[in-house]
Amino acid sequence: MLARSRRVFLHNRPLCSIPHHIAKPKMSKRTLDSFFNPVQKKTKISLSGSKDAPSNHHTYPFAIPQLPPEITDILNFAPEAEGKVINDQPDLDLLYFQPYIPSSISTPLFEFLRGELFFYRVKYKIKRGPIETDINTPRFTTVFGVDETSTFTPQGDLLDATSNKPIPKDRYKTCKPRPIPACLDLLRKLTEAATDQQYNFCLVNYYASGDDSISYHSDDERFLGVDPAIASFSLGAKRDFLMKHKPTPPSDDKSTAAMNSETKPLKLPLGSGDMVLMRGTTQSKWLHSIPKRKGGESKNGRINITFRRAMVAGGTENYYRYNVGDGDVLKWDGKKMIVWGEKKGPGEGVEKEVKAEDVDKGYAGL
Repeated sequence: MLARSRRVFLHNRPLCSIPHHIAKPKMSKRTLDSFFNPVQKKTKISLSGSKDAPSNHHTYPFAIPQLPPEITDILNFAPEAEGKVINDQPDLDLLYFQPYIPSSISTPLFEFLRGELFFYRVKYKIKRGPIETDINTPRFTTVFGVDETSTFTPQGDLLDATSNKPIPKDRYKTCKPRPIPACLDLLRKLTEAATDQQYNFCLVNYYASGDDSISYHSDDERFLGVDPAIASFSLGAKRDFLMKHKPTPPSDDKSTAAMNSETKPLKLPLGSGDMVLMRGTTQSKWLHSIPKRKGGESKNGRINITFRRAMVAGGTENYYRYNVGDGDVLKWDGKKMIVWGEKKGPGEGVEKEVKAEDVDKGYAGL
C-alpha cells in the first residue's frame, strides 16, 4: 500500500537561493513546523444526514438516512494508516489498521450509526444433551445482506444469482433478507478495494457498556467457505480484542504442551476507527473475544462492524436467526436503547427501556 505524500507549493514558484550578503531571518523549529504542517481546525460535523433519499426496504422497521456529506467526503480517503501485517505466530494472519477510518470522523460516524440503525437483543435456546438453556445475547445486534446464491435488485427484490429470476419462495424459510443500507455499503465497497476481498454481509454489534461482551469463539462456520476473510471495525470506546490459539492435538513428535507453547495470547487495544482483517487460517485455528471491562472508556459504548461473505442459504438463515431473532426492534433515543414501535395512540410512541435484568450473564459463542 502506498503512503501518501504531501506537496508544498509557495505561490506556484520554486524556492530560490538567498545571497550570502542578505541576512536570513531566524525561524524557530516551532515556526517551521507550523508552516509546513498547519494545524487543522476541528469543525463540527452535522449528523442530520444527507439530503439524498434514505435507504428503505419492506423488511426495514424504518428508513435509514444516508451518511452526512461531511462524513462521506472524508471516508473516501480511508484507510488513514497503512495496515500492519501480524503473522509472527503459527496459523495467524492479520492486517491491523490503526486507524482505518480517519480519526476526524470516527466519533461522528459512531454517533450517526448508533442513532440511525435499528438493533435487537436476541434471545434463543441452546440444547446441550438433554439440557435446554435460554440465552440472551449480551450486546445489541443487527445484520444486513444475503449469501452468494441470491442478489438484490436496485429496487430490493431478491433474484437467483445464477438465473437472474426471482428466488424460490422456500429458499429462506426462517428469515427475510434485507439489503445493506447505503450508510454501511460505502464502507463495504471501500473495504473490498483495500483488502482485495468480497463481502456480502454486514453484522453490527453495539456494546452499550463494559458489561456487554462476546466470549471466545471463531467464525469458522462451513457456510463461510475455506479460510474466510473477515474485516472487523471498531467505533467508539476502546476495548480489548483478545485472541488465543485453539487447543492443538499432539503430533507424532510433539506433545500438546509443546505445541501450545509455540503460541502466545494476543491483545489488541482496538480504538475508534481501527480495523482488523482476519484471513487465512486465523478463523480455523484461533479464537477471539471482547471481554467484560469495568470503568474507563467502556461505559461510553462501542460499535463493531464486520464484513464477511456467506456462500450458501444456510449462512443467511444463521445470521438472521442469531442477530435479529423474533424480539423487539430497538432504537437509540440519545441516552439509551428503547423499544421502537409501540403506540400509546395515533402517532405517539411508548418508550420502554431495555432493563439490565434482560441481559444474560453468559454467552454461547457462535
